[in-house]
Amino acid sequence: MACRTSGEKKSLIRIVRTSEGRVVIDATGKLPGRGAYVCPSVNCLNKAIKEKRLSRALRIEVPEEVIQEAKQIVSQGSEEM
Repeated sequence: MACRTSGEKKSLIRIVRTSEGRVVIDATGKLPGRGAYVCPSVNCLNKAIKEKRLSRALRIEVPEEVIQEAKQIVSQGSEEM
């Protein structure tokens, strides 16, 4: 989303706005709702948040706790490398 590169869906982080209006991270990749994919890079995630690309894609303001959860997932992924 932020870097505009494509990759396998399973390697990306999917964030979903559900039909109830909640914003959650979709670990399964199968939750219904409006989804946005972000590559698991700290720089891309920060850019998507800073430039409000994530909020625009989901058409809702992304709650801080979801942002923190996404950052935690990204940081855990970079530690495994």
